[in-house]
Amino acid sequence: MLASCSLDATFSALADPTRRAILAHLARSDASVGELAEPFTISLPAVSRHLKVLEAAHLIAREKDGQWRRCRLSPEPLIEASDWIETYRRFWEGQFDRLAEYLDKTAPEKGHPHDQRSDD
Repeated sequence: MLASCSLDATFSALADPTRRAILAHLARSDASVGELAEPFTISLPAVSRHLKVLEAAHLIAREKDGQWRRCRLSPEPLIEASDWIETYRRFWEGQFDRLAEYLDKTAPEKGHPHDQRSDD
């Protein structure tokens, strides 16, 4: 399981919509910093700061390709975060299943005279 600080870094990086959009782009294909900056109305240095956060969280890797720096998605932290979330999803589904069973067991029987309201 993921170390707490790694999970914190992953969720902190994912908290920003610009960084999520960058990751979505990289999920489709590797890209240069310039290509990643294209759809945004923010400066190239601002995009670079977002990339540094993603890199620090190990969500992306940057490689030199000639004079360009290419970025690629590193899915491992996303997989680990998904596994962490899945643990709690299964827990809550189990809790809701037990609640549904309890409610079914304790629900009044249909057709019982005390279940029907009279507007008399």
